[in-house]
Amino acid sequence: MPFIDPGNRLSYPPCGAAAGGTPWDIATAPDIASLRLAPENLAVNPSGMVRSRVDLTRKSAASSPVLERNKDRLYVLLQGGGWGAFLAMQIAFSTALRDSTTRGMRDAVTDIASMVMVVLLGVLITHYSRRFMTRWGWKQLGWRALLPRIVVMAALLSLLWSAVGFGYSYLVVGLPWPSKYSPAVVIALTVIDGAGLMIGWLCLYFFYHTFERVNRLQVEQLRLVANVKEAELRALKSQLNPHFLFNSLNSLRALIDEDAPRAREAVTRLANMLRYSLQSGQLETVPFNDELRIVQDYLALEQIRHENRLRVRWDIGPDVPAANVAVPPMLLQTLVENAVKYGIGTRREGGELVIAAHVEGGALRLRVTNPGTLAGPASPAAARAGSSTGVGLRNASERLKLLFGERAALTLVAEPAGCVSADVKIPFST
Repeated sequence: MPFIDPGNRLSYPPCGAAAGGTPWDIATAPDIASLRLAPENLAVNPSGMVRSRVDLTRKSAASSPVLERNKDRLYVLLQGGGWGAFLAMQIAFSTALRDSTTRGMRDAVTDIASMVMVVLLGVLITHYSRRFMTRWGWKQLGWRALLPRIVVMAALLSLLWSAVGFGYSYLVVGLPWPSKYSPAVVIALTVIDGAGLMIGWLCLYFFYHTFERVNRLQVEQLRLVANVKEAELRALKSQLNPHFLFNSLNSLRALIDEDAPRAREAVTRLANMLRYSLQSGQLETVPFNDELRIVQDYLALEQIRHENRLRVRWDIGPDVPAANVAVPPMLLQTLVENAVKYGIGTRREGGELVIAAHVEGGALRLRVTNPGTLAGPASPAAARAGSSTGVGLRNASERLKLLFGERAALTLVAEPAGCVSADVKIPFST
């Protein structure tokens, strides 16, 4: 029994004829590379499926040592460069402002050695002060709570810096006092000047960590959004159960005694669909070629039940096989299943199903057209059979948004006349 009865094809008005294309017999229709459904071509190759999502947690964990090393190198570079520039400025000013009076008290080598000692002391104080600020949790504070702490910390660091520097130079080493002003005045001015320098250092330090914290929060937020989307996607996938399974098994039971070879082929098709469903359940996207083969298997199984009431028109663009677009698994099958269940199954005379796929403007355009309306059930028989709840279409739309964002869309339109079309736009994705 052929999939499409040529003798009865013209006895029913074609639905979606405006979509173009040639009505093909599913038994002789070329597969996506030749649109053939030979039993040896039914199995889906798992290597043809692709994953489209990277495990963010694993990737982040793998790259964290590199980030830590880069942060350490940046800190050493900024610390060395900043204090080195400060030392160069001190030496330049000291050389330019030296007069005969100060030149007689202390030579230039002693001055430079003293400046180097003071700068190295500043490096050590600022470096080890980070441990206390980290232990006290200052990196997690906002600027309103952080600013007074910075002022107090800068004053303490400057006082320590001045005390150790002056004490070592003039009390331990015994260098002559180089200024005409009293030590109390010079030390007080040095503490104030050092406090200003420490405030600048601490502000730069916390600016960097605030920026890093904002970036880290953004990364965590993106990771959380990705995890939520993945959880939603898994939940949506779990709702996409093949409703045709029980009907197919009942049809197979009746077909075993009537046509054993055809029953074996139907079992192969059903096994192929179940295998594909299990394999694609772990994937975000699959090649459109694999999705199309599964739809052909599905339609062949539905033909056993509907016989001549189900007629299919294929309109596959010649550039679709070469494009090999990635699509969500079971997307096209969901649209076709919805069309068969609510567009063909509720009509005694059946109808024509149009499946079109074309590449337009960097995107794959799919259209599945079936007879019907967007209103309520058209007849008591349709009401008894049940009208569409829209769950499958909503799930398909949500999966598209989760994977492709606003670049993808699924719309339901009442065209052409007397028909309902599900239009899908899927962008090319790497």
